[in-house]
Amino acid sequence: MDAKPVTITSGAPESVEEAIGEIRAYCDKCIAFCTGTHKLKDFYSIEADLKKHVFYFGCLFLKLYLLAAQQRLNYTKWLEGGLYYLKSKPSGRTIKTFFGEVRYWRNYLVRKGEHGGGFFPLDIALGLTRDGFSPLVIKLVTKLATRMSFGSSVLLFKCFCSWTPSSEAIEHLVIGLGRQASAYMEVAHSVEGDGEVLIIECDGKATPTATEEELSKRRKKRKCKKKGCKCQRHRGQAKRKSRKRARRKKGDKSKNGRSTTIIVMYTLKRGPDGLLHGPINKKVWASYAPRKVMLAWARRQATRRGFPPGTDKRIHIAVDGERCLKDGLSELFPEATFTLDIRHVEEKIWKIGRAFYKEGSKELESWVETKRTFLYEGCASDLLSDLKDMKNQLSSRAKRDKKKRELLQEVINYMQRRLEMMNYKKYIEEDLPIASGIVEGAARYVVGERMDCSGMRWIPGRAEALLHLRCIELNKDWDKFFGWVYERWKVKLRGNEKVIIRSNKPIDLLSYSTSTIPDDV
Repeated sequence: MDAKPVTITSGAPESVEEAIGEIRAYCDKCIAFCTGTHKLKDFYSIEADLKKHVFYFGCLFLKLYLLAAQQRLNYTKWLEGGLYYLKSKPSGRTIKTFFGEVRYWRNYLVRKGEHGGGFFPLDIALGLTRDGFSPLVIKLVTKLATRMSFGSSVLLFKCFCSWTPSSEAIEHLVIGLGRQASAYMEVAHSVEGDGEVLIIECDGKATPTATEEELSKRRKKRKCKKKGCKCQRHRGQAKRKSRKRARRKKGDKSKNGRSTTIIVMYTLKRGPDGLLHGPINKKVWASYAPRKVMLAWARRQATRRGFPPGTDKRIHIAVDGERCLKDGLSELFPEATFTLDIRHVEEKIWKIGRAFYKEGSKELESWVETKRTFLYEGCASDLLSDLKDMKNQLSSRAKRDKKKRELLQEVINYMQRRLEMMNYKKYIEEDLPIASGIVEGAARYVVGERMDCSGMRWIPGRAEALLHLRCIELNKDWDKFFGWVYERWKVKLRGNEKVIIRSNKPIDLLSYSTSTIPDDV
């Protein structure tokens, strides 16, 4: 007994009684199948068959619900104004649900007058868009796409259901749904139980993007296939022979990276032991938008969390060595304290040590440990003086000392510009973070694990939608976000607007500003 997707092929809709009869008849068949005298099957086969029957039952019950909803629907509120009339023949539609395809029938309201047009009241009442997928399917496949590639999402969804959307459909759903993410982050409910100290960490990470040359190859017309062997092996050989690749020169980058800005925001609460505990209500947000847009987002979020401009509450910001981040955040958070990630300074100390001592030697470890002690003791200026003395002791003429002098000067310049951010002893005593490890980790698991995989080439406007959805999912806000978006769709449907979630239109990153919030559906 094979389970097939439910499809009503008759020219007129079935009645509720017929649908109920079909469910009962199929239930009797399933009972007979399980208790019959047929040859005993192994459990694997029985379980696989049962899965098909359960999904078929799901389709039958959904069909029953749709038939009953069509009969119960009251058209009075649309007809009493005299603007619409009811079309005599109902129209059929197939919708792809979690259980499979379900075909249902609904009446069409036609607008009177020259302009015409109309809508399906049942679709409005049920909150169904014109995408051909149920809301649950949209929610599940887009959530899967935030964790894995579109192709892998297809395979995984197919493992649990009897069907799957195409990878192209999933991508278009992600773009359409992702266009709502930035608006959600602006109006999401304020967090509860926040701590008394706000911590902001900021960093960046580049993802591989498609070059114009690659995009032009994708978009041009396909060449006619030549005659001859079409097996994968010989087809690949012929393709490689016809296309000559220029060898990359030393230092050339194939990644063509486009930088994303990542902000992690959380609070800490001081406990009875005098220490700051957390993180509390940690939120991660990333975007391809200009840096000033992301920094303005951080300012708005801080205000919403009870840390407005001019607050007497403590705000502590940890950044890496990028001056643009420090300068931009200083303007928006003049009352905040800043710390330079101590790991970045330690890396530079190790780099100097390797230039003077053998890699892996005890002398190297001892020298580095001595210099690190200056940082933790709050003597960054003394460390800077030591490095200057080391540079002055080197010969300005000897070639053997040239690279060492250049390296020392580079680190001296780096530290001198950021000396006010290196009060590590004070921050340790106050139990504040002196490293940006959380945002460094976010750069890896938010961006790197999904957006920086082998063979991937992104168009930033498309990747922006996926990146936003991934942040929301990793923030554990997916259910709240989808519920918020779904309510917006239903409002537009009730206004007789056409709502289509799927979109192939990239987000315009240049249209972002610090004063506007995307509001398109």
